[in-house]
Amino acid sequence: MIDRVHALPLVQQASLLRLSRSTVYYLPRPVPPARLAIMHRIDALHLEYPFAGSRMLRDLLRAEGIAIGRLAVATLMRRMGIEALYRRPNTSKAAPGCAGR
Repeated sequence: MIDRVHALPLVQQASLLRLSRSTVYYLPRPVPPARLAIMHRIDALHLEYPFAGSRMLRDLLRAEGIAIGRLAVATLMRRMGIEALYRRPNTSKAAPGCAGR
């Protein structure tokens, strides 16, 4: 997409692709090994307890000696694409007071 050695400047390449310049210059930072180890442990715990949310996973990690907060666990879960599995409300039922058509 963006060619850094092209004759056309990066600013013009970004505008042609309708990208912001910050997107062009952004370089993702690698995940630190300690954080990666926590992510692996969260993944293993999620396989064992798929119903566990960020609060329960935080408690399980703290029981293993890993000091981490709920928001940090929630952030890592979101980054990994993990969410707790639980029963959702029955949305196929009509609300009370609504007459059938």
